[in-house]
Amino acid sequence: MKTVRAWHLGIRDIIIMFGSRQRSHLKRPTWIIGLVSMVSIFLIGAFVYPPRSSVACYLFSSSGCPVFEQHSYVPSRELTDDETAARVVFREILKTPPIQSKNPKIAFMFLTPGPLPFEKLWDKFFRGHEDRFSVYVHSSKEKPVHVSPYFAGRDIRSDKVVWGKISMVDAEKRLLAHALIDPDNQQFVLLSDSCVPLHNFEYVYNYLMFTNVSFIDCFTDPGPHGTGRYSEHMLPEVEKKAFRKASQWFSMKRQHAIMVMADSLYYTKFRLYCKPNMDGRNCYADEHYLPTLFNMIDPSGIANWSVTHVDWSEGKWHPKAYRAQDVTYELLKNITSLDESIHVTSDAKKTVMVTPCLWNGMKRPCFLFGRKFYPETLDKLLHLFSNYTTV
Repeated sequence: MKTVRAWHLGIRDIIIMFGSRQRSHLKRPTWIIGLVSMVSIFLIGAFVYPPRSSVACYLFSSSGCPVFEQHSYVPSRELTDDETAARVVFREILKTPPIQSKNPKIAFMFLTPGPLPFEKLWDKFFRGHEDRFSVYVHSSKEKPVHVSPYFAGRDIRSDKVVWGKISMVDAEKRLLAHALIDPDNQQFVLLSDSCVPLHNFEYVYNYLMFTNVSFIDCFTDPGPHGTGRYSEHMLPEVEKKAFRKASQWFSMKRQHAIMVMADSLYYTKFRLYCKPNMDGRNCYADEHYLPTLFNMIDPSGIANWSVTHVDWSEGKWHPKAYRAQDVTYELLKNITSLDESIHVTSDAKKTVMVTPCLWNGMKRPCFLFGRKFYPETLDKLLHLFSNYTTV
């Protein structure tokens, strides 16, 4: 049986799309003619009747699916000239077929204040896959001393980053710009210094490459830590009903990365009016800019959850951080088995919103990476890596 190589956990889902190869009773030329005819009919049908289902839109380019016609966000007024121009640019980017790379790669972009304590773990993760990834490091305070050859020489020009301010978004855009220089980079993953891989490289590569959405978190929070941070100074371009919240850690396809680089209109609104201690509100651009942008310009093109796991169950200002004693095989397997993304609103109702993690229309585990892990967990993670990443 010959099958497409999928990630190990879900290989049966790819197998069902390609049945067993049976010995043909036809002579070879007739068999070839029949196959070519079937493929031709399929392609003509796909052109005449573009895919409309969510599964089809995952598998094919979003240019074949309704992009702006089915937006959940509809402005309640006539667009400004700047908005019209911006939307034309975004539409053309989405309509342009992605670069057909002979060697598609994932860009792993590390946003860190200084050293990367898990380089040895990432080295183990990358080893043997040298032609399928790129590494970029933005260190805002202290240039790291690298222990892995995969990180050596991969530091980009960096600038100061202040938590909660637009400089965090600027650093993300700086990483994207450097990663976009390489035309082989097709997926762009933003990671912190406390992030660790939860699966082996093959699993992660297939999970990201064999789908057509960006894994950008996005949800509506009507509470003080959601739309309560919205400022009317963002009008008319950003309306309150379009304002969204998210985790900043994303995996983004190339088209969306280009759109982020092309945007100045909406970015400027967040740079000027989404700040800590502005008008009595604490607005953090890294939690609101990207989800609001893509909610307005391509909501069907994002998954609405992040592939990076973080535990907010303690209800504090910062997520749970894992110490060495917390790290066990059971913990890591529990995280990798989660197939729903959970958000809790910040209003008095504390509404729990559950999003099933759909990969190409099928419910699958959500998370490829995890944070926040203390540096002291490195030895345990190295010891457990081969076991908990075996799927």
